[in-house]
Amino acid sequence: MDNTDLLLRQQRLLLRSAQLRANWAQQTQAIQAPVALFDRARSGVQWLYRHPVPSAAGLLALAIWKPRRVLVWGRRLLGGWLTLQRLKEWLA
Repeated sequence: MDNTDLLLRQQRLLLRSAQLRANWAQQTQAIQAPVALFDRARSGVQWLYRHPVPSAAGLLALAIWKPRRVLVWGRRLLGGWLTLQRLKEWLA
């Protein structure tokens, strides 16, 4: 293999790489919105962990204002958390 063959092969590889990147970018457009939503939700949860006092105050105010709703959602969240824990154990 001489130098021109190597240069030609390099150019082909660069073109193929550019084509693959363009195809990948086009194929991932369908999941960009769900991924962005997930990122926003994760950022919100991180904010709640970093600021527990406003979160607790909001929950307390909600519990005073709508206690039945808090109990219903509390049961749902607890059930979801327990299901997630069981799933983790099952997958481990």
